Amino acid sequence: MNDKDMLNDYLAMIKGSLATYANVIAETSDSQLRSTFQQMRNQDEQRQYQIAQTATQKGYYKPAAPAPQNEIQQVKAELTNPTM
Repeated sequence: MNDKDMLNDYLAMIKGSLATYANVIAETSDSQLRSTFQQMRNQDEQRQYQIAQTATQKGYYKPAAPAPQNEIQQVKAELTNPTM
């Protein structure tokens, strides 16, 4: 298995765990347990970001081009003002 495959597999694994954390956090009523899961999720999100940066630096992944500022503002306005 080459570096690119390993990074992609690891990113897929983290993505799966993040989805699981979202479900578990939403269903957990114990505040201390909920906080623990949130901390674990935050750690995985940071790990995912670092691995994605590595993949980008190595040329294994090319992120989408940034959206124009006017489109970003339009989406923000639609999300904060749903009657638009």
